[in-house]
Amino acid sequence: MTTVVLLGTLDTKGPEYAWLVDRVRVAGCETVLVDTGVLGEPGALADVPRERVSEQLGRLRIDKDRGAAIAAMAEGAAELVVDLHRQGQLHGVLAVGGSSGSALAAHAMRALPVGVPKLLVSTMAAGDCSPYVGGSDITMMYSVVDIAGINQVSERVLGNAAAAIAGMALAYHESERYPSRHDRPLVAASMFGVTTPAVDAARGRLEELGYEVLVFHATGAGGRSLESLADGGFLAGVLDLTTTELADDLVGGVLTAGPRRLTAAARNGVPQVVSAGALDMVNFGPLDSVPARFTGRTTHVHNPSVTLVRTTGPELAELGRRIAAKLSASTGPTAFFLPKRGFSALDAPGGPFHDPAANAEFAEQLRSGLATSTVELHELDQHVNDAEFAVAAAERLHELIRESP
Repeated sequence: MTTVVLLGTLDTKGPEYAWLVDRVRVAGCETVLVDTGVLGEPGALADVPRERVSEQLGRLRIDKDRGAAIAAMAEGAAELVVDLHRQGQLHGVLAVGGSSGSALAAHAMRALPVGVPKLLVSTMAAGDCSPYVGGSDITMMYSVVDIAGINQVSERVLGNAAAAIAGMALAYHESERYPSRHDRPLVAASMFGVTTPAVDAARGRLEELGYEVLVFHATGAGGRSLESLADGGFLAGVLDLTTTELADDLVGGVLTAGPRRLTAAARNGVPQVVSAGALDMVNFGPLDSVPARFTGRTTHVHNPSVTLVRTTGPELAELGRRIAAKLSASTGPTAFFLPKRGFSALDAPGGPFHDPAANAEFAEQLRSGLATSTVELHELDQHVNDAEFAVAAAERLHELIRESP
C-alpha cells in the first residue's frame, strides 16, 4: 500500500494534522503520523510517538532549550524517515509548520534520496526557501495564513497539499514497479556561462562513450544539488570542471555552495575529474551591490544583475590549498586537470581577467598539496574552454570509471 509519512509537532499542530491524515487517506494513501513535538503535551493520535524520534527527549524537556530540542528531533526524524523508506514503508512525506517546524521537517526531508516526494507547507515559503530546500527536491507551498486551525483559507491550501502529496506518492510507488527507460550511467558536470564551451565539448564526448550527463549551473544551489546526488549514490562519475563556487565561499561572493562543496564524490568514492573553471572570479549582484572592500579590484559587469570581481593571487593560492586538501581525502579515483592558459572565457589573452601570475599561485599551491597524495595532476598547456582540454578530461573520467571497482 502507498504510504505517506506526516511529520508534525503535535503539541502545537495536533488538530491540523488530524485533519490532514483524514484527507490523505481519502486521497488513497495510508498514513504514518510522526510526533516531532517536544515541549508541550504529546499528540494522542501519533503512530510514532516522540519518544521514538529522539532518545534525548527526557533531557530536552527538562532543559527547555527550544533550539536544542528542534535540532535533536530533526536528527531523529531524519534517521526515522530514511529507515522507513529503506523498508518500503514511505512513498512520500508531508509536513506543515512555521519557521521552526519547517526547519525540523526540511532537515528530515533532505536526508531522503532525490525523487522521493517531499512536500512542506510553510509560512516561510513566500521568502528565501534555500535554507529549507538546500540541494534537495523539496516542494514548498506557501500556507497563506498561519497554521492555526482549519478555516476557509487553510482548508483549501492544506486540502491541495494533501491531494498533491497523495498523487505524488501514488505515482512514485507505481514507478518503483517498472524499470526506468533511462539506463545509461549518470555523470554530473558543473558549468558556468564562462565555461560553457568546455562542458559542451566534454558532454558530447561522454555521451558518445555511453553516459547520460547531468549539467549543474554553478550558482550555489547547483553545486549543492550535485553534492546531494553524489551522496545519494546516483552518479557513476563527476566531471567538476567549474569549481567557481569555492571562490565565492572563500572571498564572500553570493554564489557559494558552502564549505562542503567538492566533498561528496571524495567521501563516497565516486570517480571524479576536477578543474579550475571560473576560479578567476567571485560573483555579486548589480554593480552598486559590490561591497566597498572590493574598491580598486578588477571588476567586470557581466550583465545588469551580475558583477564579477577578479580573484587575486593570494586568494587563488588559498583555493589551491583548499582544493588539494579536499581531493587528497578522496576514497575513489581522482584527477585534477589544470588549464595553464586560463580558467574562464574572461581569463584569456586580451580578456579582462587574464592574469597568468595569479593563476600560477594557484598552480603552485595545488601541486604542493597534491604531491604526497594519489590524486593525478594533469597540467595542459591549453585554455579551459579549448575542446582538446575538455575532451581529454572527459576521456580520463571514462577511464577512471572503468577502472573503478
